Order: sequence, then C-alpha cells, then structure tokens
Amino acid sequence: MDDEPPGLFGRFLAEHGAELDVVKLHRGEAIPSLAPYDFLLVMGGAMDVWETQAYPWLEHEVDAIREWTVNRNRPFLGVCLGLQLLAIALGGEVGLARASEVGFGKVKLNALGAAHPMMRGLPASFKVMQWHHAEVTRLPPGAEVLASSPVSQVQIMSVGREIMATQFHGELTPALIESWAHIPQYVAWLEEAMGPGGYQRVRTQAKPQLPKTERLSRMMFENLIANRRTMHKAA
Repeated sequence: MDDEPPGLFGRFLAEHGAELDVVKLHRGEAIPSLAPYDFLLVMGGAMDVWETQAYPWLEHEVDAIREWTVNRNRPFLGVCLGLQLLAIALGGEVGLARASEVGFGKVKLNALGAAHPMMRGLPASFKVMQWHHAEVTRLPPGAEVLASSPVSQVQIMSVGREIMATQFHGELTPALIESWAHIPQYVAWLEEAMGPGGYQRVRTQAKPQLPKTERLSRMMFENLIANRRTMHKAA
C-alpha cells in the first residue's frame, strides 16, 4: 500500500549503507531479479493473503518470498501481512483471527524467544501497535514462535537465524501516526475497530510508546544483521 512505507526499518537499512529499492506491486511494478540483493523487507497491507483474485500480484509476492528464503536463504524481515505471506510461502496457513487486534497491546516473549539470538536485549514483554484481523493458524515447517499476545499466538516468527517476521507494526514513527489523520479510510478503519475516536486514542497512546518501539525494533533489526555477520564469519 502507498501508506505502508518501510518506516524505521528503512532508516535502519540506510544507516548500514543500504540502498533501498521499493517495489509497489499494487501499482503494477514487477519484482526484479532477486540475485543482486542482500535483504528483503516485506511490509503490511489491508488485503488478506487469500484474496488472490482481487490482488493477483499476491501470488507473485509469495513466489518471490519463497525463492528468497528457501532457494537463496538470505536475511528477511516481514511486517504484519509480510509475516502472513512468509507463512504461506513456506507451507503454513493463515485465516481469520478469533478477534481483531487493533491499537497498542502487550506482546510477551516465550521461553524460546527469551533465549533466541534475534531477541537478544528485548524485554520479556512490551507494548506495540497492532492492526490485523487475520493470523497464522498453522506454522510452516521449521518455523518457531518467539512471542505471542493474548489474542494471537504468532506475534514473532523465525525460521533459522536469518528469517524473522512480526505480526505487529514495529516500523511506525510519529510522522506515520500523524499522517493517518489525513487518510479518511485509516480513520474510518480505526473507528470501526475501536469505536468513535479510535484514531485519537491511538495517537495519544503512541506518544509514550513509539520511543520504546524504536528501541525494540532497532534491537531486533541489529540482532538479525549480527546473526548474518556471525554466520559468514563462521563459514
């Protein structure tokens, strides 16, 4: 979606000297050859993974994610829809969640997550922005759940040490939250999910939470990059 930019993760990549090529499949842009790239970042969107007739490019995206993670085995980070597409690409299943999860809510690391190198430095529990009504209902082979919320079991999913995805939105910046005020559809969606004044409540909640989100997202990203370096050094 035009209004689902890389946000913090784009900034972190730039800090590491990466040049970010943004491909907007919904605008008819084609996925380029993946051979020259070092990192794949897949963001969110309002569509569901099963809506392939309405959004046929979803199938191309799943194919690219499968090629990247299975055939090329390079670092991957998915956010929200990006997590669900990863699950489908690797043989898992996604369906409607038993309840929608919208707004800032608590996510908790499990024992596996607390010991996982990609979660190094993270607190045992934290509040993050959620905005989804679908979830991973069956893990793909080889995937591990590192964190859950009271609503959705799969909040952080990893495959090995270089593939990670989150159901929550760790990319958010204050500017992104403020921009939603000028997108009537976003305001309407928040009010539909949270009741009248939904956007204003999220905006108020975001002020104390987003600095914590940035620290959290930076730690996850840096851990993912560090794992890549460690594996290459060991090789």
